[in-house]
Amino acid sequence: MRRGLLVDNRAGDIREDRPHRGGHHVHQQQHPDQGEFRKAKQLGAIVNLDDLSHVRFLHEQDGLPELVSFRYNPGPQRTGNVLIGDPKEAKFGFTMSQLREGYKLCKELGVKRFGLHAMVVSNCLNVEEIVETARMLFTIAGQVKSELGIQIELVNLGGGIGIPYKPGEQVMNVAAIGTGVHQVYKELVEAKGLAPMRIVTECGRYVTGPAGFLVSRVVHRKRIYKNYVGVDACMANLMRPGMYDAYHHITTYKDEAPPAGLPPRGAAAPDNSGDLIQKQGVFDVVGGLCENNDKFAVNRPLDPEPRVGDVLVIHDAGAHGHSMGFNYNGKPRSAEYLYRPDGSVLQIRRAEDLGDIFATLDFDAAASKFGRRGPAAALLSLARSLAANPICTAAVAAGVGAALALRLGRR
Repeated sequence: MRRGLLVDNRAGDIREDRPHRGGHHVHQQQHPDQGEFRKAKQLGAIVNLDDLSHVRFLHEQDGLPELVSFRYNPGPQRTGNVLIGDPKEAKFGFTMSQLREGYKLCKELGVKRFGLHAMVVSNCLNVEEIVETARMLFTIAGQVKSELGIQIELVNLGGGIGIPYKPGEQVMNVAAIGTGVHQVYKELVEAKGLAPMRIVTECGRYVTGPAGFLVSRVVHRKRIYKNYVGVDACMANLMRPGMYDAYHHITTYKDEAPPAGLPPRGAAAPDNSGDLIQKQGVFDVVGGLCENNDKFAVNRPLDPEPRVGDVLVIHDAGAHGHSMGFNYNGKPRSAEYLYRPDGSVLQIRRAEDLGDIFATLDFDAAASKFGRRGPAAALLSLARSLAANPICTAAVAAGVGAALALRLGRR
């Protein structure tokens, strides 16, 4: 089996100024976007179709690429896991009957090369689950060859190889995965005359996850029914805990001389012992967004107990940090730094500011639509002047919203 790196682009922007190598880039999206499909084809990417209707659509628009791959959804045949969900409930992929129909149709339309893909589990630490996915796909490849005369030349086992987010979890034994998949390959591919077959995986989390840390500072402590530790980061910087209730380990670093402008480290906190519903020494670590799931940890024992000014380091944030970030509540995303083997630190992405958030808002176009006079125009003018002020995000949003409401209210 060949070794290399496969880049997976899932419904993302395909641009000419990004490096691509034909056959090493997979493009997949759930909804047809002809512009992206066209660019993927031009770049020689592996086009991995997610729905049977895409076959006719692509054929009638720009023609199907030489190699077509399909994503298979096993439905009740597999159970998935907490992150990927129950396959029967998942929006991804073809059913088995659709898979047969898709290969048959592509062959009739002149496609010469074929691939097969599935992703049944996510963040998996069980070798056998990955090997079972290989067994499932190799078996289907054999069925497609015997029923349709189509040779599957590429099988993509998907992502799913996990990392040990929690202390005590074991690092995934990728050598054991290779041994297990190779054994199944010999049994179901080589022995049945289906070789050669290229086997690939999408190991983004395994490669990048442990390499990233979200560094935050404690800016607030609150005691009500629970004990809260407020930090200057939020879901905009790391969405996994809020979206999936995912665990990320947190380390506290004491800072006895924190920056100015924070509440006193030794300030007295309210006595909430009569209302507390969790044990002392257990905390929810939260961001500042107006969302109750803006949390990095829930009911987490932290020792030493964080105080205002301390630094909290949130581990294993390399795979789903900035890439899943957003600007809700006008929160600019943070800078990114590269820590190098010689101990030096290089800023590789600057922090966003409000200018970045409002850079795509066309005030002139809005003003021409609403007119230059009247309350709507006045509010837009105010919003424009406030956009550069870092404390006026809410005012800008309110101004634009009010202008729209006034305009729509006249219709």
